[in-house]
Amino acid sequence: MGLLTPHPEERRWIARARKGDPEAIAALYRHYADGVYRYLLYRVGDAELAEDLTADVFLKMIEDLPRYEERGLPFGAWLFRIARARLIDHWRRQGRRPLVVLEDTETGPQLSQDIPEDEITVSEMIQRALRVLTEEQREVVVLRFLVGMSLEEVARAMGKSVGAVKALQHRALSALARYLEKIR
Repeated sequence: MGLLTPHPEERRWIARARKGDPEAIAALYRHYADGVYRYLLYRVGDAELAEDLTADVFLKMIEDLPRYEERGLPFGAWLFRIARARLIDHWRRQGRRPLVVLEDTETGPQLSQDIPEDEITVSEMIQRALRVLTEEQREVVVLRFLVGMSLEEVARAMGKSVGAVKALQHRALSALARYLEKIR
């Protein structure tokens, strides 16, 4: 079962949450918070910021729930679209965009001179590797492999076809393979 797979009680939770039922809102939060947090954490690389953005996502969810309509889009996909919008808002407020390293650079992202290579955490290595990808490629990799969504779930969350997601995933994995070859 994927991250966006609805819980059997989800429709009831949504109906009750739309009326302001705190238990239903809490149930939706418990079902989706971990995936939303992991998505944001891998996008921003800062646990405290990811927690703040996750809270923003769920506040926006509560605010927008009265207007939520299924329309063939699962609730989880709707929620991840809110998360993506909060992330974009954050980058705009910061006056910057996420770093993307051009593929034609000689060595790719440089390891920090302040941290001995053997002390770099797996999370830091993942963050550095993700920088070689385009924004959309990064989004696919994070949702597929770090959050754990299926191809169909990623397609729904990104508003793309499964074929487009597969193509983005293929290009991303190829770019990551080239990057890993360079740093070996």
